[in-house]
Amino acid sequence: MTENLKTHEETTIEALDRAYVLPTYARNYEAHFVRGENATLYDARGRDYIDFGSGIAVCSVGHGNPRLAEAICDQAKKLIHTSNLYLIEPQAKLAARLAELTGYDMRTFFANSGAEANEGAIKIARRYGTDDEGNVKRYKIITLEHSFHGRTITALKATGQEAMHTYFGPFPDGFVYARDIEHIYDLIDDHTVAVMIELVQGEGGVQPMEKAAVQKLALELKKRDILLIVDEVQTGIYRTGEVLASNLYEIEPDIITLAKGLGGGVPIGAIMTRLKDILKPGDHGSTFGGNFLATRAALEVLAILEEAKESGALDRLLIAFETRLKTYVDAYPDLFEKEVGVGLMRGLRVKEGKEAGAVVEAAFKERLVILKAGKNTVRFLPVLTMSEEEMALGFERFDAALQSL
Repeated sequence: MTENLKTHEETTIEALDRAYVLPTYARNYEAHFVRGENATLYDARGRDYIDFGSGIAVCSVGHGNPRLAEAICDQAKKLIHTSNLYLIEPQAKLAARLAELTGYDMRTFFANSGAEANEGAIKIARRYGTDDEGNVKRYKIITLEHSFHGRTITALKATGQEAMHTYFGPFPDGFVYARDIEHIYDLIDDHTVAVMIELVQGEGGVQPMEKAAVQKLALELKKRDILLIVDEVQTGIYRTGEVLASNLYEIEPDIITLAKGLGGGVPIGAIMTRLKDILKPGDHGSTFGGNFLATRAALEVLAILEEAKESGALDRLLIAFETRLKTYVDAYPDLFEKEVGVGLMRGLRVKEGKEAGAVVEAAFKERLVILKAGKNTVRFLPVLTMSEEEMALGFERFDAALQSL
């Protein structure tokens, strides 16, 4: 059997996928991953791939992490779900841990995804703009162009990309899009209740916001009693080198949303807010949100990453990865314009006329998993526990991919 010949099992699974799964993803059928070890994935033919994408910033503590697996197995043997009608010990502990680690005096609601977290944040903002008799006083939410906040109807409308609004209307009213942070001030009026931003736009091309501009905005919104919602679905949980990007930017948002890396692969979303009593029983809910399994997994993820941060391992990885990535701008001046990003959420911006997708495809052929963001950015979201050996091998394969182009 040659390396390019698919196994019978791979062929069967691909056929089932094509026949029975809705085709909402541009699948890559070249590899069928069956297991992983930290930042290395293995396919059905035993080939190894270095993972610089971590499931789109989800597998924060790597694949097959023994500590996470043990925590999940231990919890699964006891309880997975009882509903939120009853006390859930790991949920309470996780909410407390998030407050402790972030330094924010907030309460947390747990959901199952980033889109759900953003939906909840929008509901909190709308409730803030409504009086106790149900009269809407303020409702408008300003977001940024090129933002991405999720795929549900309201989160999709909050997303500042017109191409994503084509087929699914009518959408909820009350969202307007600013070209940049400075344009936000021009859009504020008496109906504005909140501004919702990503501190580093992920899907929009790994575009960090300017720190001073964000701090100025946060102060101005506080003066005007307008809520600041920070979408940290992708930037949160040490992705930028700190617990939250909000910590890195030294601001105190009113609402923060989390998901992706928090569960290390187990679905979980979270809404943290300083508005501790904004919602009462029945105002919001989730059948699965904050269940025993997801919150126990998240507690272990936080413990693993806190240790990596305190030991210096995370910061060493961050510096080494960034340093290596920056060399490609000088080494390939005809292909790359600049290196962008924060922490381990990074990108290489390709020059006009070049295809980021071609770089991603070439890398995959060399058994390196990277991603595309926006129209012109090669995106890197490596596992936060990646070893030096895995990083070195990954960049060796990236070199080979670029040389093949």
